[in-house]
Amino acid sequence: MTTIGLIGSGHIGSAIARLAVAAGHEVVLSNSRGPETLADLVAELGPNARAATAQEAAAAGEIVVVTVPFTAYRQVPVEPLRGKVVTDTNNYYHERDGHIPELDDESTTVSELLQEHLPESHVVKAFNNINFAHIPPLARPTGSPDRSALPIAGDDTAAKGQVTVLLDSLGFDVVDAGPLAEGWRFQRDTPAYGMVYVTPGTTYPDWTAEPAPAAVVEDALAAATRSRDV
Repeated sequence: MTTIGLIGSGHIGSAIARLAVAAGHEVVLSNSRGPETLADLVAELGPNARAATAQEAAAAGEIVVVTVPFTAYRQVPVEPLRGKVVTDTNNYYHERDGHIPELDDESTTVSELLQEHLPESHVVKAFNNINFAHIPPLARPTGSPDRSALPIAGDDTAAKGQVTVLLDSLGFDVVDAGPLAEGWRFQRDTPAYGMVYVTPGTTYPDWTAEPAPAAVVEDALAAATRSRDV
């Protein structure tokens, strides 16, 4: 059993928390509005869940999931995350976040910016390329023939190993995309982003989930291109 801290408990955070509790982990939830606003979710999740501040969730988690709007990444507490594994689910949407030059010109990535903010933490990018509604229905027990894989990226091998074990317990295989700098391969508007898990012929908001095994995800990662490389 692992204690998972969640900084952000919206759609993705809630989906991860539900899978974590079902797998026997403990979760410590936080959001920007205060622990009292998470009472209903905590009641739903049961005795293995509690609400806290972001500082407390960061301190309590053995692995901490950062799942906040990208523009709030500088508000993620630094001190309680020193030395810890931090899983980053963030994406950059300039329509929501405003234009950020270093992301627009592809000289860095979302998770590399979080790593700069958390210089003594071990950031691993994960869960950013799948729609929150598809996370629960695609989770499968280890060894299931129709198991889906999620890509991860990170600079620390041990940290990626811990995240791989966690994702396995939540119901997913893992494809290692390489260091954080390779996280662009499964960011917005790439083949591995979103649609790789969507049933062909279904469209938003009525789309349904389609299992994507490791080989499919690997092919999607390999097919990714950037404008600066063209």
